[in-house]
Amino acid sequence: MSTETSPAVGAGEPVDDYLAKRTLRKGSAGWVLLAGLGVSYVISGDYSGWNFGLAEGGFGGLLIATVVIAAMYLAMVLGMAEMSSALPAAGGGYTFARRALGPWGGFATGTAILIEYAIAPAAIATFIGAYVESLNLFGITDGWWVYLAVYALFIGIHLAGAGEALKAMFVITAIALVGLVIFAVAAIGKFDVANLTNIAADPTATGSSSFLPYGYLGIWAAIPFAIWFFLAVEGVPLAAEEASEPEKNVPKGIIVAMLLLVVTGATVLFLVTGALGAESASASGNPLVEALGDSSAAKVVNYIGLAGLVASFFSIVYAYSRQTFALSRAGYLPTSLSVTNSRKAPVLALIVPGVIGFALSLTGEGAMLLNMAVLGAALSYVLMMVSHIVLRVREPEMARPYRTPGGIVTTGFALVIAAIAVVATFLVDFEAVLWTLGVFVAFMAYFGLYSRKHLVAKSPDEEFAAIAKAESELE
Repeated sequence: MSTETSPAVGAGEPVDDYLAKRTLRKGSAGWVLLAGLGVSYVISGDYSGWNFGLAEGGFGGLLIATVVIAAMYLAMVLGMAEMSSALPAAGGGYTFARRALGPWGGFATGTAILIEYAIAPAAIATFIGAYVESLNLFGITDGWWVYLAVYALFIGIHLAGAGEALKAMFVITAIALVGLVIFAVAAIGKFDVANLTNIAADPTATGSSSFLPYGYLGIWAAIPFAIWFFLAVEGVPLAAEEASEPEKNVPKGIIVAMLLLVVTGATVLFLVTGALGAESASASGNPLVEALGDSSAAKVVNYIGLAGLVASFFSIVYAYSRQTFALSRAGYLPTSLSVTNSRKAPVLALIVPGVIGFALSLTGEGAMLLNMAVLGAALSYVLMMVSHIVLRVREPEMARPYRTPGGIVTTGFALVIAAIAVVATFLVDFEAVLWTLGVFVAFMAYFGLYSRKHLVAKSPDEEFAAIAKAESELE
């Protein structure tokens, strides 16, 4: 057994023992489960949250923003499929950026992803509360006890192990997709084209019309809410270490998930707005249910909608735990966060971000939390697309079982749109965005002052980087 040590491991602890306490269960998922995971991350975005974009850009503004963002996500997913086939590790985007941009770039990317995944469940918890209240189950009302219950229950299930969690997520996601089909069938009869544009045009906005009631700027302001249709699908590579044949299954899983989400997003955007009306939908906590009125289908969709929200909450808990695990195992965050239990689940990586998310959910401000999560996501997209371009240019001979169609042109397009999305978050809630950036800066300060001197050289992500450096020196 090796006796090599790292400053992050602790005096006298062999590196092999350190990593043995920080391993995940291998081979838990094929491409079908991974595609299900990708859809599960996002499916709640179809049930609630996106509709707040109608208040920013109207139907026309949100529609245009959604088309642009869907194209960005598809381009980004194709780039991530390539990188995940070449560098399959639990760090996902952080692993790619670590190889391409060094420790600073890797940690910046990992931090942005962690901010996204820690805040997104808090936003979803508030939407779950709205659905629970509308169901009027046992007189339960939206409140902190609902948020606490969902955090405690689903973190507990994840502690039982990845295989069990992924299978449970797959079943819940399938139910949520059935709910969208039921909604679509019931909503078609209520659809009225006039409802799409029933928000009065703002005469002071440049370019305003019934289609673009808030003018051209409304398109930009609607971007964060268009992102909610697809937010977190990029988390599929976080399951790489627990997938079978990750170099094949991760790319296939993330691409299939993205294509399915384009269909579901377009369905609810048109049918909810056309059935309920843009003005009413723009402020609804459960838009699909309200679009169906008091019908029996509305009650069914209400229950299933709760399942959709639960699916995304459940899966993003998985995502934040794996991102925390990877950063901790490599020494970027305190190493105690990556210790796994007998079921190979990272205990503190599940609990600590969950506690933070629960505290944020107590604000009850779903739209604000959504925008904060989108900022973290958009920052990470910029860095991940830069990583793809750098790796293509600097390491053209890297083994890539899957290659992105269009190469750096494809990811360059995603990079430009992601940068625009970063700026768009400031248009929605400037103060909340500043607070989020403050947290990002605090993480980077921690890295600069402490953790960059305590990285674990034998962790998979650091080994990928070390191999690349050695190959470069040999050449």
